Amino acid sequence: MSSVSSLGHVGISVQDMDKMLDFYTRVLGLTITDGGGPGGRGVFLSAHPETEHHEFVLGVAPDRKTNAQQISFTVGPLDDLKDRHQSAKDYGCQFDRIVNHGIAFGCYFRDPEDNRVEIYWSTGIDYPQPHGDPLDLLQSNEELLRVLEQMPPKESESPRYYGRDVGKRLTAAVGATD
Repeated sequence: MSSVSSLGHVGISVQDMDKMLDFYTRVLGLTITDGGGPGGRGVFLSAHPETEHHEFVLGVAPDRKTNAQQISFTVGPLDDLKDRHQSAKDYGCQFDRIVNHGIAFGCYFRDPEDNRVEIYWSTGIDYPQPHGDPLDLLQSNEELLRVLEQMPPKESESPRYYGRDVGKRLTAAVGATD
């Protein structure tokens, strides 16, 4: 059976287009690739404008509010997560949490219209979810990587699909009794 190949893009309704464009281009570094103009219905943004027309769309809708649980963006190297975290901090964003998921380091904060945004760096390793230990992004990269190495194994009923197996997923014995 076939399935979709990936998530193409996400669109949200916004009330103040100028403020939201400033945020998503300045804080997250997205590029405006299309749209806008007089009477425009939406503005298209991309993290990779050379290869992807858009991954994110902002549409003006003064009478609507987007209610997404979160809008997540990936970054390349760990230093990019630190840079984007600092950009969000400099912008004055309200932070919800900064955590180590094992599979990723995630930074959660609010955009100007109170949508929850996550930027994350994928660690490339397997770790059972959900998981979220507080994390200090002011630590050196070496200290942050050590945090990953020191995570204890965790039991899970799910098989491993994602990431490099580093011995952190303990599979519960099916039908085991005490």
